[in-house]
Amino acid sequence: MKNIVIKLLGVIMLGGMLSSCHKLDVTPTGQLPEAVFPQTEAQYQSIIGPVYIQLRAAYALDYFFVQSGSTDESILPAYGSNWYDGGKYMELHKHTWTKDNAWLNSVYSYAANLIGICNQTISLLGSAPEGNIKSGGIAQVKTVRALGYWMLLDMFGNVPLDTTYGVTTLHTNASRTEVFNFVESELKAALPYLSYAAGNAMYGKANRYVAWTLLAKMYLNAKVYTGTERNNDCIAACDSVINAGGGALYSLQPRSTYLAQFAPTNGPSTTPEFIFAIPFDPTTSTGYLFYARYDLNRNLGLKYRYAGSTVGNWTDPVIGQDAGNGLINSMPSGPRATLPEFWAYFNDTTDIRNQQWLSGYQYWSDGKPILIKTTRDKYFKGWAGDATPITYQLRIDPQIKMRNDANFDVGDDDSGWNAGVRNIKFLADYNNVTNRNQSNDAPFFRYSDVLLMKAEAILRGGTATGGQTALSLVNMVRAQRTTSAPLGSGELTLDWLYKERCREFAWECWHRNDMIRFDKFEDSYGFKTNKDTYRRIFPIPTNQFAVNGLLVQNTGYN
Repeated sequence: MKNIVIKLLGVIMLGGMLSSCHKLDVTPTGQLPEAVFPQTEAQYQSIIGPVYIQLRAAYALDYFFVQSGSTDESILPAYGSNWYDGGKYMELHKHTWTKDNAWLNSVYSYAANLIGICNQTISLLGSAPEGNIKSGGIAQVKTVRALGYWMLLDMFGNVPLDTTYGVTTLHTNASRTEVFNFVESELKAALPYLSYAAGNAMYGKANRYVAWTLLAKMYLNAKVYTGTERNNDCIAACDSVINAGGGALYSLQPRSTYLAQFAPTNGPSTTPEFIFAIPFDPTTSTGYLFYARYDLNRNLGLKYRYAGSTVGNWTDPVIGQDAGNGLINSMPSGPRATLPEFWAYFNDTTDIRNQQWLSGYQYWSDGKPILIKTTRDKYFKGWAGDATPITYQLRIDPQIKMRNDANFDVGDDDSGWNAGVRNIKFLADYNNVTNRNQSNDAPFFRYSDVLLMKAEAILRGGTATGGQTALSLVNMVRAQRTTSAPLGSGELTLDWLYKERCREFAWECWHRNDMIRFDKFEDSYGFKTNKDTYRRIFPIPTNQFAVNGLLVQNTGYN
């Protein structure tokens, strides 16, 4: 049976990677032959595995760049000719993207392929004997499919609803409201069959609390998606998670270990807040978490032991001298930073969340300054042609200055590369010495989000329940993040809650969603001045029209 399941898994993975919810060139594999019916929970999970592999595939790359790079949370400029990449990062930042933007093409395909693999898996399992294991397995897959459709709903608004594997009929776009209603109905139908379990048993898998949290997220954004508020429904969905296991199934991470829950060693035993996580592993070849590669300043690989960097037997190295004395200086790419507007929200000196940022002068762990040896023309090209050696202390400048706005260029020199506050929430994987991939698992839903969603829904007019008020819920989260005094009566506003969400969920792919809901997406920040409101949803990408000629482009785009 083991060999049969492994072979079957390979077929599913191959077929799934070639399919999407719109592609028609995949031949149906038909029903499972009776000899290979899955019978045990482990066998069902083996067949379901490709669904989660696809969810991991582009989450920390394509999906992150679209959800974060289109906001004031992160920016990836060019450094001379480096990282311009056809302007795809610039277009996200400046809100000038078109249907041909490479990131939009890839992130649409990512979500569509997730739906396609779910459709195929549901089809494969459909002929298996009836029973609780089958019902639970299909409910899991349908929940992940609903998540895929929510991604498309959130990013692209009006998309086709294709839910039957192997059918060659083309569909035009469903309205955003129709997609919303489909996702809601799918989740509600799946709920009775989803597991109550959490922890090790369901880590990285969809249980009923994943479904409830996604419903809460849907209801909180319902006015954006459909024009109708659903605040009380959001509160009820949040309560289903808050009251899970008698209120003990999930809990807030203590302040002392808040950042540890994002570390390379995180997992089910160290993350009581994680309702749904996407596990990453350096040995996998499908789905990478490269945050340290993008976020660490290029001169900080040694300090944070990036990709095998080590000082060896040299106890006080000068960066730039990368030969001899046991120095191995693996350099992160380091192009991504945050903007001053976003960093300004981290203004409480006692807040543990401040420690996810690197800014100002940098030091070794023993307090000695980190020194960089270079030349003046490499440090700052204003001294053109001056190759005089210079040694300076590394300083990360919060201000990002554009040298050439047309090319989004901040300068291919130390001055350009050292600009912009850096995020180390997902700390470099100091255990991985062979490549740039990381083993930090990425949270998709956290318990703190449930508490803050409920608080927001109450602030927006929903009815408080369970003796909890918006203020008490926010203070519950803050009590595990800062030693500052709790907020007092009258201090909590929607604008304040927005800033708290910025502090709590930085680098977790929620900021675009929040900016739109709080009417911040059209603000000017960084080098962006565009205020087009139709850009709250992205254009249907060019490559989708090549597959489906019945598609209609979203309003505002050609």
